[in-house]
Amino acid sequence: MKKIITGFHSIDEILKAEKFVREKNEKTFSSFEIVYSKTGPRVKKILELAKNLKVPIRQEDEKYLNSYTEHLPEQLKNHRGIILILETEKESMNLTLEEFSARMFQKETAITVILDSITDPHNIGSIIRSADQFGIDGIIVPENKSAGGFETIAKTSAGASAWIPIITVPNLVRAAERLKKDGFWIYGADAGGIPVSKEDFPKKTVLVMGSEGSGISRLLEESCDKIISIPTQGKLDSLNVSVAAGILFYEIRKSMNK
Repeated sequence: MKKIITGFHSIDEILKAEKFVREKNEKTFSSFEIVYSKTGPRVKKILELAKNLKVPIRQEDEKYLNSYTEHLPEQLKNHRGIILILETEKESMNLTLEEFSARMFQKETAITVILDSITDPHNIGSIIRSADQFGIDGIIVPENKSAGGFETIAKTSAGASAWIPIITVPNLVRAAERLKKDGFWIYGADAGGIPVSKEDFPKKTVLVMGSEGSGISRLLEESCDKIISIPTQGKLDSLNVSVAAGILFYEIRKSMNK
């Protein structure tokens, strides 16, 4: 399965992540190729990293690059003179829940996030960037209500998705129940919950975030062990979901590091 990545940050971070996994003798993609049409400081930086990784590089004209990006969503079409072509053996770059569960089994502490009906790509991208900063172990999203494919998420997260496992599942409630069996405590985020700063979070925690409009779905909320909130003093209804996620990540990580 071929993936086309655009955006300087996205390409740079994916190459850096590949360098990291190669050093661990692991394999992410079956092949890489960089294609560029013009040079500049940022393109040269990427080309240097690609050369160090022995990633094939070739120069083509602008029209050739356009032929690769014309089928992409509108926000991904502006390649700015360079694209990364990935070949993968799997149809999806996302992990299965079973694969993720096996990874988490050996860990003493872990923070996982479930995103319920959050479909805006920019919100997803911002959440992934915050997740990277606060050491979140994985993000679980529903198969039928996600914010786009690997290319979209790579672009909107500025490449941070290369470092954060994304797990797609057909049913979020079953995923939450599976994580409970694996020793996780499930926390839902909602304005009516207990203040996040008053909670001592266990070593394996799942945070469930719902959309700004509809919140967490009823059945998924019933699967939560506790509901937490961010105390606010403003006059608006709620924080943007990506802003709220960053605050909650910080509070959970601070509690677990005590």
